Amino acid sequence: MLLLRGIAKSFGGLQVLENITLDIPDRGIFGLIGPNGAGKTTLFNLISGMFVPSRGTIEFDGNRLDGMAPHKITRQGVARTFQNIRIFREMSLIDNVLVALTDTAQHSIARLLLPRHQGRTEAFENVSAMELLTRVGLADKARRMAGTLSYGEQRRLEIARALATQPKLLLLDEPAAGMNPPEKQLLMEEIIKLENSGLSLVIIEHDMRFIMGLCRQIAVLNFGRLIALGAPEEIRANRAVVEAYLGTDD
Repeated sequence: MLLLRGIAKSFGGLQVLENITLDIPDRGIFGLIGPNGAGKTTLFNLISGMFVPSRGTIEFDGNRLDGMAPHKITRQGVARTFQNIRIFREMSLIDNVLVALTDTAQHSIARLLLPRHQGRTEAFENVSAMELLTRVGLADKARRMAGTLSYGEQRRLEIARALATQPKLLLLDEPAAGMNPPEKQLLMEEIIKLENSGLSLVIIEHDMRFIMGLCRQIAVLNFGRLIALGAPEEIRANRAVVEAYLGTDD
């Protein structure tokens, strides 16, 4: 379980998050929504160790994450994707995943400096990479350059790279951004498969139909504060949420 307690973050005099307390359960799909600038990605950056909270604590599976280096958080079982896709465009899909595999606890960079033990390690890594590409529906494009993929396919490749770290919790930052309806439908199906495999997911997304169709529980941020938490039907009917997105008449 991911526990956030009294999380606050400021940059200079700008308060970006204030007193965020959330319990995100094991397994299932949890949504994080809110208008632009609400603090959603900042919260992901805090969970993944890119930023340190100004106040509050972050705990995952009984271990404190706040103040921990990002690579150590990854080894605790937390992985993420980004708003801006982070892949190696001039490398093949399988090589993109192999790079991610080398950064897991089982495939450290140091191992790359050792003999290959008659190719057994390399063969194992290639099989692992192909399995990950299969999970996101990209195995048939394994030898293509990543830069030739469609936008939706690049998003799925980034998810495969995140899965290479063998996470227990996967943070997806706007995974459906820029996708057409068929790509979104395919992504939804793949996310449900990940949930069924036992993975916990937290998703930031602006497409309300996408997020409402996936999540069991949704948290809503506005101006850095938590304004609502509940099931999709509760969030849809919440007046504070409607006002946050649509504004109010003076």
